[in-house]
Amino acid sequence: MGVPSASPLFLREPEIRRGVELLYFGYSHMTGAIDKTLEKQGLGRAHHRALYFIARQPDMPVSELLRLLNITKQSLGRVLTDLADRNFVESRQGQRDRRQRLLRLTPTGSALETELFEALREKMGAAYAEAGQESVTGFWRVLEGLVPVHLRDRIASLNSGS
Repeated sequence: MGVPSASPLFLREPEIRRGVELLYFGYSHMTGAIDKTLEKQGLGRAHHRALYFIARQPDMPVSELLRLLNITKQSLGRVLTDLADRNFVESRQGQRDRRQRLLRLTPTGSALETELFEALREKMGAAYAEAGQESVTGFWRVLEGLVPVHLRDRIASLNSGS
């Protein structure tokens, strides 16, 4: 199926609606690739997001994960308890601040996160290959434009490994 070119009037309602719909359906089908694996573990997408970001930054403070996921402390507490009870995540005290809890994946958690990421990589990689490099760059620009400016540094820090 060929992708139609954006209209020169790309800020009109039909073009905006098409973008919103493609985001919804694209995300739904991409994450659908991991839903069965999560379900087998008794986990959901919130658990996956926590696993993903903890894998990206081992020894991430709970407070940083809370900011990244933008969920309540109570919701994150439930997710982390589930992950710890299933031996996917472990926490330890911070060296400088003993009140700080630092999170990292266990070997079991790392194996699960890798399995989930591989399924996502397959879907995303196929879409990237079909679209081509220039389109991928444009796609990233659009998605970055959806992220509030004050949060973009967090995304950049994930990509720099810091």
